[in-house]
Amino acid sequence: MTFWHQTWHRKAASFSLSTASSAFSGAALALLCAAVVPAAQAQAPSATFDKIKSSGKVVLGVRETSPPMAYALGANDKYVGYHVELCERVLQDIAPAAKLEYMAITAQSTMPLVSNGTVDIGCGPTTNNLARQQQVAFAVTSYVSEVRMAVRSDSDLKSISQLGGRTVAASTGTTAVQLLRKQERVVGAPIKTVLGKDHHESFMLLESGRVDAFVLDDNILAGVIANSKDPGAFRIVGEPLGAEPIALLFRKDDPVFKAAVDGAITRLMQSGEMEKLYTKWFVQPIPPKNVSLNLPLGNTLRQLFANPNDKPLESYQQP
Repeated sequence: MTFWHQTWHRKAASFSLSTASSAFSGAALALLCAAVVPAAQAQAPSATFDKIKSSGKVVLGVRETSPPMAYALGANDKYVGYHVELCERVLQDIAPAAKLEYMAITAQSTMPLVSNGTVDIGCGPTTNNLARQQQVAFAVTSYVSEVRMAVRSDSDLKSISQLGGRTVAASTGTTAVQLLRKQERVVGAPIKTVLGKDHHESFMLLESGRVDAFVLDDNILAGVIANSKDPGAFRIVGEPLGAEPIALLFRKDDPVFKAAVDGAITRLMQSGEMEKLYTKWFVQPIPPKNVSLNLPLGNTLRQLFANPNDKPLESYQQP
């Protein structure tokens, strides 16, 4: 029995795929489509599962410099992190026979590579917002980050309100870029934003003194600082620019695959495994330097584990 059959025997309780030979018959296929997608979309049950079945592999989009969410370890480019391990656990559940293939992507390349089918599931720290939902689909939220700023320990910067007239680093393709533009209007002064191609390059701008601050999700800032040459030389300061729901992502218009991914994540949340996974990457020491980020599970994420949803960023901004 293939992983496709194994998966749907477990996940689709409303169906009865009694034999492997009939699993892909016209009648079974029609029943599957009718149950999970509108009639207009019933011509294909799941482009993603079809691709996995034909290729025998799943392509995971991962990041190289986004600890603790997704990052590379060592010369062999072993990818680890909270979202990498979450992706692996989900795929072990829904496609257990498929080989996992890892592809390094950036914040800028994530949307096109997922939407065009090069990447089957994005495992980096990607914010779910309405604009991105036009290109891809998101799973239920698995992390909520606060966008803050990292500065050198000897910096006089303590508040976001002090950024007017300062030079600030942000990574290309991140929502921090838009948040800084909004902050310019709030402070009534220009903020010179210097874009790094990835988080490593952005942090180097701060480390070398070329910028006054580096704005990014607090969890990634903590990870980058913890793995820097001198963690004590930097600190995270200031009030949050915003809270952002972070989630795995995949192709649009594939409700079968989304239902499978959401189901696997929800089971991890309900069993308590998701909290254990969080603790592993945010509280316990993590490689390569075995330093703890000391970011215990907060109430917002705890509530999401209890009541999963896939609401976009804009819902978090409503009063």
